[in-house]
Amino acid sequence: MKVIVVDDEPAMHLIMRKMLTKLPGVELVGTFADTRAADGFLSENPDVQLAFVDVSMPEEGGLKFAARKESTDEPLQIVLVTSHKEFAVDAYDLSVLDYLLKPVSQERLERAVNRALAGRRSLQARASDRDADKPAVTALGDIVVRNGSVRVKWMSRKSGELFAYLLLNRGHRIPRSRLVAEIFAGMSSGSAETYLNTAVYQLRKSLEPLGLREAVRSENDGYALELADASVDYVSFENCVNKYQEIGESDLDAALQTERLFTGDLFGDKAYVWAIHETGRLAGLYSSFVKRLVEALLANADVAGAESLLAKLYARDPLDEDVVRLSMRTHATARDKKTLTAKYTDYVRLLGRELGIKPSQELVLFYDELLTGLSDKK
Repeated sequence: MKVIVVDDEPAMHLIMRKMLTKLPGVELVGTFADTRAADGFLSENPDVQLAFVDVSMPEEGGLKFAARKESTDEPLQIVLVTSHKEFAVDAYDLSVLDYLLKPVSQERLERAVNRALAGRRSLQARASDRDADKPAVTALGDIVVRNGSVRVKWMSRKSGELFAYLLLNRGHRIPRSRLVAEIFAGMSSGSAETYLNTAVYQLRKSLEPLGLREAVRSENDGYALELADASVDYVSFENCVNKYQEIGESDLDAALQTERLFTGDLFGDKAYVWAIHETGRLAGLYSSFVKRLVEALLANADVAGAESLLAKLYARDPLDEDVVRLSMRTHATARDKKTLTAKYTDYVRLLGRELGIKPSQELVLFYDELLTGLSDKK
């Protein structure tokens, strides 16, 4: 996949180049200081599929660039990059793939690229599929609905939230009273009822271009979402994970592909309170799957692959002792005593600073055992 970076800070060109070169399947073909230069390059290179664009630039910023590209037929996916989280609200109504906060982390960048690759594969598969008119729902990392190359534009944030809520309960009638309590908590009952009516109307209007207006059914003073033919990414991810309770050498490639399906937490940075349980469940499913995958990679002597996955888990939860234990074991396998000791020491300091506790006795003994093993082999 060919990628460009548009940012008026030369340092960001170097940073993004360094991080993007670490990702398989990605080719950085150009860096530009403004959107005018990027436009000229894109007109001559229509095969560019992903652009990382800074929100704040002197002439035209990322928001205006994305809005302009949205009105064209270019197959360009856009990720906005910004130092200010509030710009994410302005980007809500644009068909951008993602937005990244500076300083950009390797793990967060990889998630955005994986989403772009997944979207590309989905469009390619659907183009040759006899069921190409079926909708596809992305809920990991965001909440997006597509039908071929057409993407739903939510008329408001609450209409998008209403879709997300009904999606988790698709096929089941949800009473209006429950929607009012969950989505419009804190409002007076009269205002909440009015806002719910508006959100339902806006949701149907948003889905109308995809022929899905009737997917939101009114039923016995409640609503239900019917998406029988749609593909839903977190459902596909969970189904794939369930195939690999045990991961053998012959399963590694397919299991690694499954790991890439998890492109972020449920609904991304939206952090809906009512979705906390399901968000945690899917995050736990991903974590346990990756730990099994790391074990399988170590058994196959793929230390680099194991380290890459562990870096993702560590970025998500640096206090997870299981991740630290696996990471220590990985460095011991690579006979890297220095990094092994640094990983253990950093974890001990983190526990003391954040929680005021010491590591478990099991971890202390495990560390000593690894050091003894390295000394004996030497």
